[in-house]
Amino acid sequence: MAGKTMRVRLDRIGTAAFEAVAEGSGGKVVLDGSPEIGGEGRGMRPMELMLTAIASCAAMDVVHILRKQREPLESLHIEVEGDRADATPAPFTAIRVVLVANAAVDAHKLERAVSLAVEKYCSATASLDPSISVTWEARRA
Repeated sequence: MAGKTMRVRLDRIGTAAFEAVAEGSGGKVVLDGSPEIGGEGRGMRPMELMLTAIASCAAMDVVHILRKQREPLESLHIEVEGDRADATPAPFTAIRVVLVANAAVDAHKLERAVSLAVEKYCSATASLDPSISVTWEARRA
């Protein structure tokens, strides 16, 4: 069963900086390398963007699940951090995702939504090497 093909185009806009444009949505993001390779601080680095993809994928799923449950989600804050191997290349070895929702959201429903989002529905997380540990925490503020 064939899935949908996605395309992104990168154009160089600086020494080590690129603008990425998604063919389907037209969304844009600027990426830049580290100062060691000529990065100028113009955008996220690729591995930061990978963490952003995981956080945003999980966040969108949590919002969708809680909306379907008619939970009063007014605010959602996500922090994600990744540990990287001390090698070249330096892949992630562990990723931690913390989602904090406003206090009015039912704690049990929030836990379940985050569990489903991170462990079942998030395509970004599902695309990672299975050896990468992905853990999560759900809290109410």
